[in-house]
Amino acid sequence: MAEPVAVAESITVKELADKLGLKVTDLIGQLMKQGVLATINERVDFATAEAAAEALGAKLVAEAEDKPAARKPRPKVGQGQPRPPVVAMMGHVDHGKTTLLDAIRQTQVAEGEAGGITQHLTAYQIEYKGRQLTFLDTPGHEAFSLLREHGAHLTDVALIVVAADDGVKPQTAEAIKFAQQAGVKMVAAITKIDKPAADLNRLKKELAELGLTAEEWGGDTVMVEVSAKTGKNLDKLLDLVLLVADIEELKATPTGPAAGTVIEAHMDRGKGAVATLLVEQGELQPGDYLVSGATYGRVRRLESTDGRELKAAGPSVPAAVAGWKGLPEPGRQFKAVASEKVAKTEAQAEARLARPQNLAKSIGAAPLEAAIAAAKVKQLPLVIKADVQGSLDTVIKSLATVGNQEAEIKVTGHGVGPISERDVHQAESGGAIIVGFNVNLPTQIKQQAARAKVPVRIYRVIYELIDELKKELESRLEPETIETSVGTLEVKGVFRITRQLLICGGLVKAGKISKDLVVKWNTDKGSREIGVVTNVQKGQADAKEVVEGEMCGLSITTKDKANVKVGDELELISRTTKAKKL
Repeated sequence: MAEPVAVAESITVKELADKLGLKVTDLIGQLMKQGVLATINERVDFATAEAAAEALGAKLVAEAEDKPAARKPRPKVGQGQPRPPVVAMMGHVDHGKTTLLDAIRQTQVAEGEAGGITQHLTAYQIEYKGRQLTFLDTPGHEAFSLLREHGAHLTDVALIVVAADDGVKPQTAEAIKFAQQAGVKMVAAITKIDKPAADLNRLKKELAELGLTAEEWGGDTVMVEVSAKTGKNLDKLLDLVLLVADIEELKATPTGPAAGTVIEAHMDRGKGAVATLLVEQGELQPGDYLVSGATYGRVRRLESTDGRELKAAGPSVPAAVAGWKGLPEPGRQFKAVASEKVAKTEAQAEARLARPQNLAKSIGAAPLEAAIAAAKVKQLPLVIKADVQGSLDTVIKSLATVGNQEAEIKVTGHGVGPISERDVHQAESGGAIIVGFNVNLPTQIKQQAARAKVPVRIYRVIYELIDELKKELESRLEPETIETSVGTLEVKGVFRITRQLLICGGLVKAGKISKDLVVKWNTDKGSREIGVVTNVQKGQADAKEVVEGEMCGLSITTKDKANVKVGDELELISRTTKAKKL
């Protein structure tokens, strides 16, 4: 075997064929044998390329790639100076997370949320007994799994909010799992304790089954019964959160270049691209040059999350930064660098590494015909616009789960910010619907969309968006045909047979026979559909129906001549359609 050939983690079919000195057609043929349909310009991953090369008598080795440095954990014990804890409010939708945070902040955020549910990952800083605490409010609806996972990895203490009357729900369990995976300490805040259906013992048992055992039950999880309405135990809850954080001895370096994590990003009409950042190290100041992934910028304006201008932001401080060249990705690390040149160079290097791979898709052992049939899948093309990057990611991820082998949602375009003229053009060219989530539809754009006959739908609540688009996709499915055998007839006489007409008579052996039923002719060679009943006669008169044991005559319209004979059996079928569900 020849010397191993070094290739990258992904490579186009043409590049691989050139490196191996093979004909592209030979390589494509081998990939098809492996169950991978790939065109000349599509990419395959290293494992697929390696298997194909080995089958063709060559050997591959992975080519070393320059990758960005791995994320460094926030310093804790023994490093830097004490910093405020970052606390994430997590739990199931409508269990009172935002209402509890409102009570702590003495604000009215929950009333402003669409549908009464949190739909963004938001950050606030409060002062309690002379100390700062940073709170992250995470969405509880099932569609926001991505944002909850993001929140768990940003935090030091997870405040698991769970209603005493409702118990542990799927999103509660998911939040606990994310916190456990991130190695985050948890405190349980039990809400709605005054509800008639409240059952604390049941709730604690359910939490214990997920690894959160109450201290009074011999475990190490702090649980506090609270009421946002009356303020009961709010001080106790905050004291315990600080106690748990103090045990962790949270520390950070408050000086030097800032570094941290992007919480959220959105487009602002007056400020352009704005990102909410959580500073983890150093000090962020106006004028700093920042880079995050493939995006960079300069801090043109630094604000607190409630809109106050800041002169600087240190560790554990959430801050809104305007001045980005594009929208940074939530969950990405950011850092301050020496100059715009350095920021631009690092962002461009990251962009090259993160370029779309367009990997060929495996079809497993399915035959080529299955892939051809896949091209007949019904599609609902969408152009999606959202108010912030995190919501856009969530909407796209949620819609990816809607569909089956017969129908799917295809996102042909997406972005953050108000619906624009460009979005209308893109939707018009692709026959797409424009879907806006928490964004505005300017009057002139609405008029343009109407002229172009482009449907535009604006949503404020995530589950309404998902439900309505699911129904829209279902409406494009071919209806399900339901056949029911309602009767059989033994032919006793044949009076006329032409290509388009069969007139016969016989005995109803089972069920009943009426007009408009589909007729199947059952013979030793199988069953064949021959036409539809257009008339039924009983004696010399027309009849609506005849039943078992009675004699009748039938007129049947046919498409092809059916040589029905005396003694043959005709089966009468009721055929209806039913809308399919995903």
